[in-house]
Amino acid sequence: MATSREIDAMHRAIAVSALGLGTTSPNPPVGCVILDAEGREVGVGYHRRKGEPHAEAHALTAAGTRAHGGTAVVTLEPCNHVGVTPACRKLLLDSGVVRVVIANMDPTSRGEGGAAVLKAAGVDVEVDVLTDEANVVLGPWLTATIRQRPWVTLADFDSAGLTDLRKKMASNELRAQADIVIGRDGHIEEGIPNGHGKDVLRFPAAFETTHPTDSLKQLYHGGVRTVLVSGKELGESIIVADAVDQAVMWIARDSIDDLEAPSYLIPGLHIESVVVADSSVCIMSRRMRIS
Repeated sequence: MATSREIDAMHRAIAVSALGLGTTSPNPPVGCVILDAEGREVGVGYHRRKGEPHAEAHALTAAGTRAHGGTAVVTLEPCNHVGVTPACRKLLLDSGVVRVVIANMDPTSRGEGGAAVLKAAGVDVEVDVLTDEANVVLGPWLTATIRQRPWVTLADFDSAGLTDLRKKMASNELRAQADIVIGRDGHIEEGIPNGHGKDVLRFPAAFETTHPTDSLKQLYHGGVRTVLVSGKELGESIIVADAVDQAVMWIARDSIDDLEAPSYLIPGLHIESVVVADSSVCIMSRRMRIS
């Protein structure tokens, strides 16, 4: 069972993992914390983008020799394959950590996973620690990976009662978490301009709505894992295809009686949070299960 210090470390790892949202795809946003032999935090890291060191590498570099005899707390199973960067399970073994605590297993493990190799080498491995909490950040990537299509967020910022400043802030917040944004005219652009690096993502100039499921699969194979669709009009075809995973809808107080309930809800999604801003209410809904 994970100790209280390991639970605290996992919370920290989840928080820092979010710093990779919007830039890591097609890789996952992962966070890692290294505890020394006495359980003190000595290293923290997160994955920034494909081709750069993984979370474990950053955290181990920060920890240095203090990692020896310690514990690695990570939001996703350490990788066991050598790609652009070394296998994380090797880095962990070389560092001398004696225990690894994992929130989620990696569905993309090639052959024997990193957790199995670590166990075989005598490292104490515990899995499924704060999985649901880690999925607040990792969930969209995991869902995209399992389904072979991007996680889709639909947002509507046009409700009356929302100031231009608040509308811009809300839009920027969502854009920063998405690999790409599909505008009202179907035009596609990166959520964070050049955030993934050169030639990492491949996508067409515009989104084809005639066969939205096929279009989303094309985006997935181009490295895209999260998509923000701006405007419910363009999103109608994606809604019909049951491909919306998260929705952010603003409702003006003075227009509440005119709503065709539940026009601000999408089948298959459940309300996750409600926030009041200006003279509007923001309703955020999301799929509850990864499937």
